[in-house]
Amino acid sequence: MIDMKNAAHRTCAALGSVRRGSFVITLGAFVLAVFAPSARAQWTVTSLHPGLPSIDSTAYAVGNGLQAGYVLLDQRYRASLWSGTAESRIDLHPPGAASSSIKAIAEGQQAGWVRVGEDTHASLWSGTPDSWVDLNPSGARYSEVLGISGGQQVGQAIFGSQRYASLWTGSAGSWINLSPPGETYAIAYAVSGGQQAGVVAVSGVLRASLWSGTAESWVNLNPAGAGQSVARAVCDGQQAGSAETINGFRASLWSGTAASWVDLSPPGSTQSQVYGCGSGHQVGFVNVGGAHHAGIWSGSADSWVDLHAFLPAGFFLSYALAVSSDQASLYVTGYGVGGGGLIEALLWTKPRCPADINADWLVNSADFFDFLAVFLSGNPVPAADFNHDTFINSQDLFDFLDAFFHGCS
Repeated sequence: MIDMKNAAHRTCAALGSVRRGSFVITLGAFVLAVFAPSARAQWTVTSLHPGLPSIDSTAYAVGNGLQAGYVLLDQRYRASLWSGTAESRIDLHPPGAASSSIKAIAEGQQAGWVRVGEDTHASLWSGTPDSWVDLNPSGARYSEVLGISGGQQVGQAIFGSQRYASLWTGSAGSWINLSPPGETYAIAYAVSGGQQAGVVAVSGVLRASLWSGTAESWVNLNPAGAGQSVARAVCDGQQAGSAETINGFRASLWSGTAASWVDLSPPGSTQSQVYGCGSGHQVGFVNVGGAHHAGIWSGSADSWVDLHAFLPAGFFLSYALAVSSDQASLYVTGYGVGGGGLIEALLWTKPRCPADINADWLVNSADFFDFLAVFLSGNPVPAADFNHDTFINSQDLFDFLDAFFHGCS
């Protein structure tokens, strides 16, 4: 067995005083051909479920150190906000409301729905129950917000028997109908960077859809040959969801056109779905042995990681619904179903690996060459001070290679 730490030191010694040029590239290629990170950073799981008397909870959204969703208490769904633990829960349920839930969070706001009498109203909060804003368009018998970003909210509104994809900018009067002309069933699930993603029923068949603020901007993302499809997330110019093929429902990724479709379903899976995206990742579920397992991708089918594997014993189903990151960690929220059918809001957390120089949440050759580039540049770049001792010297290279070869535990 190779001693990775000694190998790292031997590699550094071989590098000697060479600072730039083809030798460094050749040596780097040789090192990467022989060695590779031996492990990935592991996920930890926190239950956000408050326990009895609640019998149901789900975390739909995550961002800026917060998680959001609902808790079922006293036969009422109550909009809830957490900051990493079950005990941190803040109840955003408006006074007098029948039920409520948060579906999305962004920039200090929370969005979802509130049941007012017999009607459900699209809703917006700013961290307290009293901050509740009713977004229900005039004349709508049902509405809800499903996504929020950049001061925009998206979702659906029902007028009579017609369901319209909807866009708001903070008030009921700002409502815009995104449904293409003549279509009477559409939902917008997510918004980011001025794009809205969702679904439109064209001649009764669901089509993954993309908008840029108007009904006329609608783009049909349904892949060639797919029976039906839906886009449930949008971020960084990409859309994610699922498409039905002859091999079943496939987790899917697009880059603005139907032709850009990428099948994210891992080999052997008969069913998969993406619900959320962010920080270069997509989250959802994959059918594993007949059970739905929460999972995360980073843009390709073979990048899938089974998040269900990190759950305690007793969970038989799980779903990942949203993902975000900060400089320290990657975060995923969703829920798991355990014994007796109890549904628990869950938070998965993965610390960033020190050797992840480019902060893409992977440790690979790109990190190796990125570190060499800053270290050999001769400039006092903070990233070159790997061990943070305020000096940039050979010890930083030793320590980086040691971290790179060992990976993360």
